[in-house]
Amino acid sequence: MNFLAHIYLSFNDDEVSLGNFFADSIQGNKFTHLPERVQKGIKLHRHIDTFTDAHPTVRLSTKKLHQNYSHYSGIIVDIFYDHFLAKNWNQYSEVPLAEFVANFYELLEANYSILPEATKHMMPYMIKENWIVNYANLEGIEQVLNGMNRRTKNKSKMNFAILDLNEHYQEFEKEFTSFFKELIDFSKQTYNSL
Repeated sequence: MNFLAHIYLSFNDDEVSLGNFFADSIQGNKFTHLPERVQKGIKLHRHIDTFTDAHPTVRLSTKKLHQNYSHYSGIIVDIFYDHFLAKNWNQYSEVPLAEFVANFYELLEANYSILPEATKHMMPYMIKENWIVNYANLEGIEQVLNGMNRRTKNKSKMNFAILDLNEHYQEFEKEFTSFFKELIDFSKQTYNSL
């Protein structure tokens, strides 16, 4: 899952959402210096990723992309799934998406000192261009895919994945909706057990 899903699946726990958000910037177990609940967020993030990567519905989604994008397929599906979460946000939260994201940006700024360097570097661009809110529209997803492609020095060809999203839009949305119900339950159980 991508940024929005990880924040959402922190169940309004600020410190957990920080760790869940920036966990990909932390290598191995180099997080013991962080507050305990932030550590919990990092662990939760890793459980979510493991569950997601092994799930048969997610594999159905990645299979449609594998021929063209190889090992980047999972990253692309994460981005597609965040699009469907943002687009259908009112089905998952009573707080409007723009307000939810603005609150999270404030949380990041208030906790700037504990953020990993990679997150500190990315944050101004993310906030200025409002990446997470823009996940809700196809133009926003296209920008994200273009940016990801640039980061791979055009090796991934992820910029073309917007065509795949358009071609299989209803299938991807159906797969996301089915999978996300299970992921919410799994994440709640894991959150409570960590």
